[in-house]
Amino acid sequence: MLLLCTPPEGEIGETIEPGPHRMRASLQLAFARDNALGETTLTFSHQEPPLRVLRAFHPEKNAALAHLLNVSGGLFGGDDLTLKVHVGKGAQAQLTTTGATRVYRCGLHNAPTRQHNEFTVAESAVLEYVPDAIIPFAGANFYQRTDVRLSDNAGLFWWEILAPGREASDEVFAFERVEMHSQILAYDELISIDRIRLEPGKKPLAVPGRMGRYRYSGTFYICKVGADPQIWLDLERQLRATISDLQALDETLWGFSTLKAHGLIIRCLAKQGRDVIAGLHGLWDAGKFALYGHHAVRPRKMH
Repeated sequence: MLLLCTPPEGEIGETIEPGPHRMRASLQLAFARDNALGETTLTFSHQEPPLRVLRAFHPEKNAALAHLLNVSGGLFGGDDLTLKVHVGKGAQAQLTTTGATRVYRCGLHNAPTRQHNEFTVAESAVLEYVPDAIIPFAGANFYQRTDVRLSDNAGLFWWEILAPGREASDEVFAFERVEMHSQILAYDELISIDRIRLEPGKKPLAVPGRMGRYRYSGTFYICKVGADPQIWLDLERQLRATISDLQALDETLWGFSTLKAHGLIIRCLAKQGRDVIAGLHGLWDAGKFALYGHHAVRPRKMH
């Protein structure tokens, strides 16, 4: 496994006290399987501006696709946003964003931008959460926490991509801080904890032992609760072979590791964002076919 940084001090579950709030809002979604129609439907949606979901599409007969929108155009200092998603028994939901998540500078009060994601995947359900990259602008102070709960036979394909900033404006690692905490539970047992804190002003990133010559990072989880442990060893070997065919020489660095149980974690460092995306799509497709017998369907974007 690739180590992107030294974990921050403090206990697991530690929270950062927010500063003055600019915007507090939540988006809550629930998906359920309609057995009569044989498809997944969006059965509940609670939306608070600026967070929105317009409707659910059906890229596959059994799956529902929802696009997550922030109509304010990005995240600002002091924003405190929550996303809660429940995927019901046997349902298949795919979530994506309509574009990159822009995190603007923290502003006069130096208040961090906070995002909290909660995903619950019921028995035999599948969640594919494949958002676009997070782009922290110069002066951004971003904290994200993600909690995932998986029930028996539940599946998860979830990635996060972090860009270095606005490269076209020479804002490379010019953000103040990016901190991302996540944990995954299966059968109410913790199977993964991940904590990343990047503070370029205190610890430069473009040095050996951190990100070196790379600018983009990605993390990808593939899980299926209750699968034979041997499956993950076999899948790890298969995905290593898959990425060796996709990656450009000296442009990307990939690492694979099995979780404590029920899944894999994949890390990537890359010089270009397009190489992260290409690799993740290839791994997603290979993993989906290995676990479910059919290929991944890339989400149709809304513009």
